[in-house]
Amino acid sequence: MRIAIFALLVCNTAYYLYAGTLAKGVDAAAWLVLLALFALETGFATVIHSRRTALVLRAVRLIAALGVCAAGIGYIIERDVLDAVNTALWLAVVVLLETEVRFPGAIARFRRGFTAVAAALYAGLAVLVLLWAWRGEWFDAYDALLWLVAFAAIEMDVVAAARPGAPG
Repeated sequence: MRIAIFALLVCNTAYYLYAGTLAKGVDAAAWLVLLALFALETGFATVIHSRRTALVLRAVRLIAALGVCAAGIGYIIERDVLDAVNTALWLAVVVLLETEVRFPGAIARFRRGFTAVAAALYAGLAVLVLLWAWRGEWFDAYDALLWLVAFAAIEMDVVAAARPGAPG
């Protein structure tokens, strides 16, 4: 199922690069790269032993993050409020996920708080899906829902890995 979701996101990114605004194309491509990197790092962490590989992944992540920020600025310039809010919420989700991966001890101590923050962020993103649908922007609503499913799957992987006795 995750491969199918990723394939659909690749198709959506191609659409936005071809038919969307510059901000939407950059945003979609940057998020796709970040999703792939996060999935790689959480799913295949034991395979990534090389310091050089880790540095390359960090550099690519930084470039993609800059793309997301540039797209967010583009949304503000274009006065595209929903996409600007969407970008801000997703950036907060990524910060939360990075914190969960990098500081599992802190997360274990404050699990309820992190769970509440994650639930609030995902709820905000779900509201955006509904707003796009209500406005008749069906492709944006579908795309946003697809991203929610993709990141929820990663979030479940991160939470499962953080449990005591979890493999890996």
